[in-house]
Amino acid sequence: MDTIQVFLGMAAMVSSYMLWFSHLSRRLSTGPNLWPLVGSLPYLFKNRHRIHDWIAGNLRKTGGTSTYQTCTLALPFLAYKQGFFTVTCHPKNIEHILRTRFDNYPKGPQWQAAFHDLLGQGIFNSDGETWLLQRKTAALEFTTRTLRQAMNRWVNRTIRTRLWKILETAGEEKKPVDLQDLLLRLTFDNICGLTFGKDPMTLAPGLPDNPFASAFDSATESTLQRLLYPEFLWRVKKVFQLGTEAKLQKSLEVVENYMSSALDARKENPSNDLLSRLMNKRDQNGNAFTDDVLKRIGLNFVLAGRDTSSVALSWFFWLVMNHPEIENKIMDEVLTVLKQTRGDDPITWVRDPLEFDEADKLVYLKAALTETLRLYPSVPEDFKYVINDDVLPDGTMVPAGSTITNSIYSAGRMKTIWGEDCLEFRPERWLNEPGAHSGSKYRFEQPKDGYKFVAFNAGPRTCLGKDLAYLQMKAVASAILLCDRLMLVPGHQVEQKMSLTLFMKHGLKVYVEPRELKGVAGGVITNA
Repeated sequence: MDTIQVFLGMAAMVSSYMLWFSHLSRRLSTGPNLWPLVGSLPYLFKNRHRIHDWIAGNLRKTGGTSTYQTCTLALPFLAYKQGFFTVTCHPKNIEHILRTRFDNYPKGPQWQAAFHDLLGQGIFNSDGETWLLQRKTAALEFTTRTLRQAMNRWVNRTIRTRLWKILETAGEEKKPVDLQDLLLRLTFDNICGLTFGKDPMTLAPGLPDNPFASAFDSATESTLQRLLYPEFLWRVKKVFQLGTEAKLQKSLEVVENYMSSALDARKENPSNDLLSRLMNKRDQNGNAFTDDVLKRIGLNFVLAGRDTSSVALSWFFWLVMNHPEIENKIMDEVLTVLKQTRGDDPITWVRDPLEFDEADKLVYLKAALTETLRLYPSVPEDFKYVINDDVLPDGTMVPAGSTITNSIYSAGRMKTIWGEDCLEFRPERWLNEPGAHSGSKYRFEQPKDGYKFVAFNAGPRTCLGKDLAYLQMKAVASAILLCDRLMLVPGHQVEQKMSLTLFMKHGLKVYVEPRELKGVAGGVITNA
């Protein structure tokens, strides 16, 4: 009798599982095939080194000739409660998530728990009223001309006194440099100066190690590791200080000490940096921000202000090296602007980097940078948590407690969104007929559907530093191209690093060759 009961119990369990698996297979008919128990995990593991292209491939298969691209993966243990992971890249769905039903798609508890030790409840790791207060406070600062001028000073100084000298030495010695590393150091120094008024000087001859920069990198990488495991697992590792959790704790101590010293310095000697200005702000109850809140806000800005711009510039230079005709158009525009603002003498063009007011006039360069971000967005996947059951505009059901991501990387590779030439690097797709833009030959034009391009996010969480990011990128790009030609080191392999930010896995190794400007010939500015 006992044997029969055991047999019937096992049969019932197997039948229940088969019914569940059959239902799940129908529910996830738009994604890759499922394996019993482990769902889509084998495919995810197999394609872990090309995850963004794998996602794009799955979305292309589901889209066909349709206007919608959405697929759902079954990722047990990784996709929070439900095990469902919905991926979409169509503008209508993205608008629904980022604007229409904004409150239903927050960062969520899994993300916030993983990043809490590093970012606390800073603007990039918070939702609801906590986020809204910081957003309003920061928005007031980012609209001031004072902040723009301060950023201009920091960017120009690091280019003139450090970057140009390092590249000049590399050219003279005919030694390759890792341009991605140089750009990361440059943007790190700039954002730290702008935020804390304290220059870490990571971009200096010899490229010295900086304890704060190294600890910040290590803490960010260790924090990202938490997203790869169930929450209970990394929490156990944290309690017993095992592996990456022990490394994270040591890094956080260095970061905390640096932030404390920066805050103490600003209290003694306030300046025009963001930290000093935030010290004078008040929360919704009229109270000054606590020291811990100020430090977390500062770290959030460092995280956002360093990696995104430097990574975008790295991919920009790689693309330009492979498209010399586009480099020529950029140079023509840069030299034309400099002739207008500094006269005909080429010596005056390379005496100082472009001021932000000059960079404003570089319309074609902005188009080239935007086209870079379309193909290689700095943040390729934007993860969200689903609070309540919902239906996307394409009819896809998303259950409460599941995870959904806007695949920004995939959107740039869809013919149904960008046309047959979607994989081509073509800045002209962002330009319209020539307009009266300070004498420019071009007029930049955003797509009519603003949710086709969300490299700077969209909706209520649109990047506050978007305009400053463009100005910094244009200043750096024009400064390098004005003085040097870049050539990829033969045999150097450029590929993506699988992380939340689209780094180049092996950096960007280039040779530097000084560019000789010829000046004005027959009324046209030319360069050698």
